[in-house]
Amino acid sequence: MALGLAVAFIIAGLMTYVSGVLVASVTVRSSGILASANLGVYSDSAGTQSLGSVDWGTVAPGGSVSRTVYLKNLGTTQLTLSLSVSNWNPVSANGPVAVSWNRQGTTLTAGQVTAATLTLSVSSSASGFSSFSVDAVITGTG
Repeated sequence: MALGLAVAFIIAGLMTYVSGVLVASVTVRSSGILASANLGVYSDSAGTQSLGSVDWGTVAPGGSVSRTVYLKNLGTTQLTLSLSVSNWNPVSANGPVAVSWNRQGTTLTAGQVTAATLTLSVSSSASGFSSFSVDAVITGTG
């Protein structure tokens, strides 16, 4: 029972004796902001027009096309950018068609917007399909 009372007194910031020992404590309130990672992709440099897809148009074998997108760090912590691709359709397009960009390893501070150039390249030996789709996954790690 004495231990329970000591805890109550310590939390309240009082001074008391516990088992013959004088104990004092002070409560210090604290607050903070939980760091968050959140990344937006936009069609405009102000970062106001959200972008959900990129239309590459028609690309001939041996050709390439580039599109500029704008990335905005919507979180509270610095993010390091990376790009991966997934969900190739058809699967056979993975290899003859490649997606790359110029922002691998770039860091964005909270609120920062940066332009990124995505490039689609089609091998001159690409054959067996006339259309494709692929997900370009842009990741911000913080």
